[in-house]
Amino acid sequence: MTTEPGSPADAGSRGTGSPTTPEAATAPAAEAAPTSTTPTDITAAGATPPGVAPTDTTPPELVPPDITPPADAKPKVGLADVVFKNLTRTAGVSLLVLIALIAIFLVLRATDALSANTGNFLTTEEWRANADPPVFGVAALLFGTLVSAVGALLIAVPVAVGIALFITIYAPRRLASGLGFIVDLLAAVPSVIYGLWGLIVLAPHFNGTQSWLADYFGWIPLFDTGAGTVGRSMFLASVVLAIMILPIVAAISREVFSQVPITHREAALALGATRWEMIRTAVIPYGKPGVISASMLGLGRAMGETIAVALVLPASFNISWKILTPAGNTIAANVANGFGEANDIGKGALIASGLVLFVVTMVVNMIARAVIARRREFSGRAA
Repeated sequence: MTTEPGSPADAGSRGTGSPTTPEAATAPAAEAAPTSTTPTDITAAGATPPGVAPTDTTPPELVPPDITPPADAKPKVGLADVVFKNLTRTAGVSLLVLIALIAIFLVLRATDALSANTGNFLTTEEWRANADPPVFGVAALLFGTLVSAVGALLIAVPVAVGIALFITIYAPRRLASGLGFIVDLLAAVPSVIYGLWGLIVLAPHFNGTQSWLADYFGWIPLFDTGAGTVGRSMFLASVVLAIMILPIVAAISREVFSQVPITHREAALALGATRWEMIRTAVIPYGKPGVISASMLGLGRAMGETIAVALVLPASFNISWKILTPAGNTIAANVANGFGEANDIGKGALIASGLVLFVVTMVVNMIARAVIARRREFSGRAA
């Protein structure tokens, strides 16, 4: 009998070399001899055997070139980068040198006047720098500077933040653009215009408001006039300064609030927050560093303002917490009023008071930077 190729009998005879019987053909699979996979079989199947490194079969033309720079290689810097780096470094160093030169100038010019002073420069209230012997102190001037500037900040910042929020969130786009233009325009008005307006227009019509504050809030020491009257007071100067710094604080706060990510605002509204809750939880925390910076910028302008305060205040030299009475003076206003008629010692005394204002301004800005650094988690730079 002829066995066809491919039949079970032919496969048994060729694979095992033994005849194939019906019993062998029907044997259970469990009794079959276990088969083992050899490395040759794995390699034949296309896999990599254990302990053998895989071979790269990628064609050479498809292999990306090695662009890893050597360990001792230096990055290539273009000419434009070098020029820009040197220019910015020069600008920063020049600013520090300029500040140092200003401080040195103030110290050198004030030394002779301070050595000739017969009073205590830090605690004496009177200012008679042109007398012989000269007696002057910066206590009353520094007090007036801080009180008027802080009062202006307390009045201006809430109003400025409200204006910024209204322009950014509440106002329609067409109205917001017009209001923003007006705010920017008010920030460019010269200070002498505000001073003349405060002297000619505001001061005569402000006595009624000051009298009302004295009548109904006189139990507060700040608003107590005693037996005196109201007039060109520290409170009036604070109002004029507040109107001056309000556009600056409002413009900067508006720019900060407009940069709040829209996803923060939409996330708060999606969670069911009202518009005010969205502002309180998403907008104000994010923009707080910017508002602090704007407030410190306004405070610096209020402390250094000269003409507006010189026109409004009566230029007296006494410390009084009664801000509604006609009294008070500031360092900048005193320099503007007395520099023209001062002798050498008097000019040195005025420069010494300017040195005090310089130091106070630097300290205020350092405190502001420290406060802003603590709020970095809301500025988007802490990540």
